[in-house]
Amino acid sequence: MRIDLNSDLGEGYGPWAMGDDAAMLGLVTSANIACGGHASDPETMFHTLRLAAQNGVTVGAHPGYNDTLGFGRRVLPMAAAEVGRMVAAQIGSLQGVAALAGTRVAYVKPHGALANLAADDRAVADAIAAAVKAISPDLALLAISGTELEHAARAAGINVFSEIFADRGYLPNGRLVPRSQPGAMIHDPEAAVTRLLWFFASGLMPVVGGDPIPLAAQSICVHGDSPGAVEMARQIRSGLGTAGVTIAAFLPA
Repeated sequence: MRIDLNSDLGEGYGPWAMGDDAAMLGLVTSANIACGGHASDPETMFHTLRLAAQNGVTVGAHPGYNDTLGFGRRVLPMAAAEVGRMVAAQIGSLQGVAALAGTRVAYVKPHGALANLAADDRAVADAIAAAVKAISPDLALLAISGTELEHAARAAGINVFSEIFADRGYLPNGRLVPRSQPGAMIHDPEAAVTRLLWFFASGLMPVVGGDPIPLAAQSICVHGDSPGAVEMARQIRSGLGTAGVTIAAFLPA
């Protein structure tokens, strides 16, 4: 069996860093790089993209709401068409800097509140899929497993991959536990590895307040801004490797 390991990176701004991107890029196989919405700026993008290229890591655009103060974790009132144009602008920005950094953008993964909204709102999901397809038919989408964004991508003829989260709790409907509620975050790497191995053996994801649910996955996310993210990623690689799971990108760099 093989699985991708991804992380949200390049989420600093100016002189302010968010997480240890250099260490994470030595562990993950795909990097979702912020592109000026919820975080980042041209220099941060360039530096992160160069590090990704040097490590042979596949690059994805990580567009989010233009809300740096809220880190893209608040839903902004926007029409679906406006969301599509916002996403297109951010993808294009990262593509331009990637050309200077000697790499390419292979896929798109929405961030934070935008990803959560697209999981349930088909109009928003369709707008994101349309933006991705208009920019390039070669771009893929990385979507939360079991969501409207998956369905929208398939309907648009876009190559779509599903992800699960190593460090986040799940609700019985397959959505993530809100960060404001108990059980939202998993901080213990051993607990995260144990849960992942059980998922791969059973196809079922444990949830808060219900029976385990079936999910599909081609990628595992470890949030780069979480405390202990590097150790979490390191132990996941080690634990899955010991169990015979190959860590490999779902798309070439």
